Amino acid sequence: MKKNITINLCGRLFQIDEDAYELLQHYIESLRHSFGKSEGGDEIVDDIEARIAELFTELREQGNEAITIDHVKAIISRIGEPEQLTENEESDKSDKAHKFDSFNSAAQGVYDNVRKRTSGKKLFRNPNDKMVAGVLSGLAKYTDTDPVIWRLLTVLFSAFYGVGIIIYIVLAIILPEARTPEQLLQMEGKAVTPQHLADIVVDKDQSTTQQPNLFRSLFAIILKILFGFFVGIASIVAIILFCGFLFALVVLVSALTFPVNSYMPFNLQAMGLAELYETNPMILIIFVFSLFMMLLIPIYAIVHMLLSLSKKVQPMGIAQRIAWILLWIVALCSIIPCSISMAKFRHEQRTKEYFHTHIYQDVLMDDNDMDFMRHGEWNLIKAEDCAHYTAHGEYFDGNKSVRYLDTYNDECRAIYQVERKQAVEPGIYRLDCIARAEGPGSFVYAIGDNKMLATIPAYGNRGGELAAQIKKELSHMLASDSLNDVGIDESTKEVDIKGMKFVLTDLHQDNKKKLKRICKGYGWSIVSIDNIVVTGDSITYGVSTDEGFTGHPYRAKWFSATDFKLTRTGDLPHMKNDKTRHPRIKRNKRR
Repeated sequence: MKKNITINLCGRLFQIDEDAYELLQHYIESLRHSFGKSEGGDEIVDDIEARIAELFTELREQGNEAITIDHVKAIISRIGEPEQLTENEESDKSDKAHKFDSFNSAAQGVYDNVRKRTSGKKLFRNPNDKMVAGVLSGLAKYTDTDPVIWRLLTVLFSAFYGVGIIIYIVLAIILPEARTPEQLLQMEGKAVTPQHLADIVVDKDQSTTQQPNLFRSLFAIILKILFGFFVGIASIVAIILFCGFLFALVVLVSALTFPVNSYMPFNLQAMGLAELYETNPMILIIFVFSLFMMLLIPIYAIVHMLLSLSKKVQPMGIAQRIAWILLWIVALCSIIPCSISMAKFRHEQRTKEYFHTHIYQDVLMDDNDMDFMRHGEWNLIKAEDCAHYTAHGEYFDGNKSVRYLDTYNDECRAIYQVERKQAVEPGIYRLDCIARAEGPGSFVYAIGDNKMLATIPAYGNRGGELAAQIKKELSHMLASDSLNDVGIDESTKEVDIKGMKFVLTDLHQDNKKKLKRICKGYGWSIVSIDNIVVTGDSITYGVSTDEGFTGHPYRAKWFSATDFKLTRTGDLPHMKNDKTRHPRIKRNKRR
């Protein structure tokens, strides 16, 4: 049964079907839009309305009590589309206006065509001509087009990162399937009448008894396999989500049940969220609620889909599907800022813990730097703009594991002074070490009775005085049959250079590559300070780039120093006099 309405057209009353009235109203609005900018356009539209009224009168005189949509379509075809009527009037306009109006007319034509094709129809999934879910066939019915076009478009868009597949899945979830005869008629835009219902039932019976061809059967089998694979994947996802939900539930119960300071793994203290729960518990509450919603909604949707496929429950309506999707999106939008806040809080907590456990003498440093400083009993006097405080990898003999004092600043702004104190007896001492620098301004110093400085040579990380001296010693060794013949202890692999013994690891006559690597030097040189007079009980020595301490500006990006060795070289003058005056006392002591 169709709904009829009464309209007044040019002072005449006509009975017209509702869908025919919508089409007529759209046609008249299109005419007014097309002729609205033309001079005398309103009069033209009024004349067309008068002509339509005359044609309606002729139909009524022929015995038609109500104007149907077919009558309206015939009248539109007889009078012409708006773009056809306005074609002659637009020919005298400028090129720019002509192009603009032509574009509008084309767009209006497309809109009118789509409106005409979809008038009186509802969008459903078509079960009578479906390959997977009937989405594309339903779109073809709704737009009165061939379903092959939609299938080709889907394949085309699927090549672009699977966009076509994603859109298809979303439409398959949102669009309901036309199951009843009434829905099938609404999908085709037909009135729900006894005759149409009978036709639908007959067509449905014929479609079920129709023998498919080989290609369609093969394609249907492939689609069923893919659909079964999709159902299996959906089931696995549902199981994984359910396990995730159970795990989240266990974590929540444990966090709320066990004390904060307990040793259980899932308490707030172990997760680092105890302080956040005390200061801002709403973040955790929203996070937990949103997490449960994000897990439970997909589980419910997948279970409901599986039950609907087995005909145990009715499929979700479109409104219900949209509601669940919107609710899941709301949960997602809620959990994201909560997760960001929790991650920021955890980062701040870890930073505090790191600062607490990685502070050495009020300076933040990593584990390697701190262990080296602590084990070597080094004291940090100044440390400003330093990228690090120790390094490894370029020891003079190529041993990558040896760590040494080192600092770096690309702008030559590092202020680095480190020292240690060593207990000694009164006397005269010499301090030896090996060091290197990228530029001038770094010093080795020793403080006995007076402060003494020695400049670190700047050879960069290539060559160096130590490499040249070792190369000179090894040049004899390469031509000798024994290491002992050239002053190198073959048992300990030690070479004596300027009173310092260097252990050359893995050194033997056949290891030429090791010898070549040693000769690279990496810029190291021996730095010595002689005649350090000590009348007290200790010597302080170290390295410094502080201009206020050294009196010289620092112009290097980095420097390194290691292998500090303090050697007693003599007695103080008054101690020698005492030995000369009291020889017997000395002999008595020997006895």
